[in-house]
Amino acid sequence: MKKAGLKTEGHRVYFTREFIDEMMKKAPKEFKLHARNPEKTVNCNHTDLILTPSYGPPYIYDAQGNRRYSNMEDYDNIVKLTGASENIDHTGGNVCEPIDVPEEYRHLKMLYSHIKNSDKPFMGSAYGVVGASDSVKLAEMLFGGSDVIKKNPVLITLINSITPLKYDDRMLGALMTYAEAGQACLVSSLVMSGSTGPATMAGTMALQNAEILAGICLAQAVNPGTPCIYGSTSGPADMKTLTLSIGTAETALYTAASAQMARYYGVPSRGGGGLNDTKLVDAQAGYESMLTLFAAAASGINYVLHAAGIMQYYTAFSYEKFVMDDEVAGLVRKFLKGYNMDETMFVYDDIKEVGPGGHYLYQASTFELFRQELRSPVLSDRQGWEGWDAEGRKDACTRATEIWQKTLAEYEAPALDEALDREICNFIDTRIKELM
Repeated sequence: MKKAGLKTEGHRVYFTREFIDEMMKKAPKEFKLHARNPEKTVNCNHTDLILTPSYGPPYIYDAQGNRRYSNMEDYDNIVKLTGASENIDHTGGNVCEPIDVPEEYRHLKMLYSHIKNSDKPFMGSAYGVVGASDSVKLAEMLFGGSDVIKKNPVLITLINSITPLKYDDRMLGALMTYAEAGQACLVSSLVMSGSTGPATMAGTMALQNAEILAGICLAQAVNPGTPCIYGSTSGPADMKTLTLSIGTAETALYTAASAQMARYYGVPSRGGGGLNDTKLVDAQAGYESMLTLFAAAASGINYVLHAAGIMQYYTAFSYEKFVMDDEVAGLVRKFLKGYNMDETMFVYDDIKEVGPGGHYLYQASTFELFRQELRSPVLSDRQGWEGWDAEGRKDACTRATEIWQKTLAEYEAPALDEALDREICNFIDTRIKELM
């Protein structure tokens, strides 16, 4: 930053409006994140919606609200559930924190899980320069070299500020490493209104904006044209308990405002998805998650972290919640899809033929079009009381347990070239020895 002409005092940098305007113009308005399966490549822009699973939770909550630490088996399971989902586009990164793997090389095991268990795009590690460098190397092996991924970005990583107005060496190291490699940076701020930031919503947005712009500008100073996403994850502090609260109207409003700010600066945006503050997959989990995901989707957020499975302000993952959020995502996508107003969809001939008092069950158009037009639920129960009673009066959480267990039992990971798989595993084994 000093080399770029900005005033610095020790570790503090003083940005100017002119510098920010200059750097933000260098950030691309849209870009792709390429997948191992080209059909699953996603578009980062101001129109598409990219959904990813949970990020970073150290705990797993079961259907009864019992808590345990997450492990590597959980990590693999979450990636597989994401790979099987028709609504979740991107397997994310750090989907839980596998505490049974030593921290020194945990990022390598997590990256391999994404490579092996899905062919959707995935995130790089944010574990400083080491994690970022290993991520880039693995991506080069998987996709065909440094020139290939620099031209066609495959990785995005979460770069978080430390509110107020700080970045640590781990985040800065990762950001600069990814920028040098031409990979995308998801620059995000989490301001806790009333705690780490002002109690006012306008003040919170101002503080968040400063932190995000600082990160994006650094990426452009390192490598002009580095793909970046403007990311919000802010929420209010609950002033009774002083804990973060994210299943709130304030969080939804911060998300919507962030989408507008990103459009103003001309970069894609990130917001929260199925956010909530509860410990059970209950009504609170449902209404808070629907509010926050719908706010993100309707306001034009492009990249959604925590779209499926997150519990209690980012601290836990629930398998049942993943299934519920997957259903919510399907509902939201259907809403965003809207109407097909093609002339043939008005079926005027059928309306004339059926006339008053008839029905459309036997019309050819019903059989031809109902799957295309009418979404069928995966989790939600729509049968009558008698059918529900005969099946044991199962609630949504019970049905969700059955669905995730069946999904994992039947899941087959996409094929990965055996020679490439061995090369990747050999690299990981070598790095583990070096890091230990």
